[in-house]
Amino acid sequence: MTISMLAKPTLLSLGLMSIIGCTTNQAVNQTANQPMTQTAASQATVYYNGDIITMASDEPEMVEALVTKAGKIAYVGSLTEAQNKYKSAAQVNLKNQTLLPSFIDPHSHFGLVSNTMGQANLNPPPIGDVDSIDKMLQTLKAYKEDNSIADGEWIFAWGYDETQLSEERHPTKDEIDSVLPNNPVYLQHTSGHMGVANSKGLAAMNITADSQAPAGGNIARVAGSNEPNGLVQETAMYPFMYNLLQIMTPKQAQFFEQTQDYYAKNGVTTANDGSTTRDAIEFFQSQADAGKLKIDLIALAGVSDLDENLADKNFRWKTYQNGFKVQGTKIIADGSPQGKTAYFTEPYLTPVADCKSDCRGLPSISQDEMNEMFVNAYQRDNQLFIHNNGDAATDMILKAHEHAVKETGQAADKDRRIVPIHTQFVRPDQLQAFKKYNMLPSFFTNHAYFWGDVHVQNLGEKRAYFSSPIATADKMGIIYTNHSDDTVTPLDPLFSVWSAVNRTSRSGNIIGQEERATPYQALKAITSHAAYEFFEEDSKGSLVEGKLADLVILDANPLTVDSDKIRDIKVIKTIKEGKTIYQSPL
Repeated sequence: MTISMLAKPTLLSLGLMSIIGCTTNQAVNQTANQPMTQTAASQATVYYNGDIITMASDEPEMVEALVTKAGKIAYVGSLTEAQNKYKSAAQVNLKNQTLLPSFIDPHSHFGLVSNTMGQANLNPPPIGDVDSIDKMLQTLKAYKEDNSIADGEWIFAWGYDETQLSEERHPTKDEIDSVLPNNPVYLQHTSGHMGVANSKGLAAMNITADSQAPAGGNIARVAGSNEPNGLVQETAMYPFMYNLLQIMTPKQAQFFEQTQDYYAKNGVTTANDGSTTRDAIEFFQSQADAGKLKIDLIALAGVSDLDENLADKNFRWKTYQNGFKVQGTKIIADGSPQGKTAYFTEPYLTPVADCKSDCRGLPSISQDEMNEMFVNAYQRDNQLFIHNNGDAATDMILKAHEHAVKETGQAADKDRRIVPIHTQFVRPDQLQAFKKYNMLPSFFTNHAYFWGDVHVQNLGEKRAYFSSPIATADKMGIIYTNHSDDTVTPLDPLFSVWSAVNRTSRSGNIIGQEERATPYQALKAITSHAAYEFFEEDSKGSLVEGKLADLVILDANPLTVDSDKIRDIKVIKTIKEGKTIYQSPL
């Protein structure tokens, strides 16, 4: 993961200039490649001479000019009228570049992104270069040496993907022991739903041959014995992740600005932390209160804290405090499709480790537990976000909703904006239920590229080709979003647009021709629809007078370039409430 520091703003030269429609007035003239000072952010600014896409309607709409003033959009329309109304405004010549509302992150893990900056990177190409277990082991050994990590200290790594290793399997505790015998080690799988520990790591978490797998989880064993082989899946990995967070969270402050810069570099001005402990919420709020947020940050509180959060009179929901807010609560219903722990109604087509028959993955919680969570949230008007990959997990969500509606006496289609997150292998009948109940699925089309071929193998063409069905959802009138789930795949909104439009796998196969989205549909998923997901449609997501001046300037138009080139589009500038927070190097 590459982190780019912000370009340092420079003072604009001021003077009498002759500009279009404003030949007798003092003005500031700049191009889209020049940074804007704080002073310029507070005065009126006219953007013109580019493709200005408003994202304010069902079909693409472009205008000649946009005016911002005091952090908000003051005018959208013709250039002549803009310059007549704002005669002393600064002028930004887009020089045929493209202006959009900035991107809103529907789902990622801001805190985990920060944490990865203190871990070894085990990602395969194109994110990293670890394509074999031998290379993984050498990377771990070098990480300890390069960072002078003492014996006995924990070593964490992230991003390994057994489907992209030459051995096509998980590493074992013994292999990790061979290079790191004196440190407890935990390697986080790219899915975030499993990991591998070495012997000292297992011992630190008290996992032995006598340990029983927890409900909704699995402790993998050495063949022919009860001895753990290092792999822990779903709920069995929770102690390791809790330990990681306990160790890494105090270090987040040193990476906080870098993490924001990473989001801003990608055109994002509203980021998401997709599962947040009470301690992390307190940390994020402290950073916000200290004036350290240059973007907006939205957190989803963990469901394990639901009762405590709802009982806490000082806990504020859905309300920004200095740029940070807690929107709702995150529930995890199942696991990972590429890790074969996502919960399906029909079995996987390839062998599943530690499963002999009817291998359909794992629900992370029981139906009764989910029912109770929904009732509790509905009674308190708490917005729910539920991780669901397999269709059986989606069935659980629908049953929990129907149960909660019955128990509370509320309308089934109340505007709750329940968000099933990932919803990758949703069935057509489940999409109909989403529409009926006003649920808002957040899709994950990056899977088509990273694991599309794996899904065809494991699940068959019918399920794989209907994954993250944006085209069908749009046709049905369902409001949807599309996300990166970083750290699972890198935060790159334009790559997400590319993956939704092309649905091309690593090998070049098309994973569901019929579900290829249009570029405009894909852009809605990270702008106007994403604002709606967080109840912010009145302030963000489209270029409309009165909304925040949250903008992004691109070097090409996603609606007009060749669809294969969308992922090559560069962010030139990211603007938060009229102030430049990222500027591409010239």
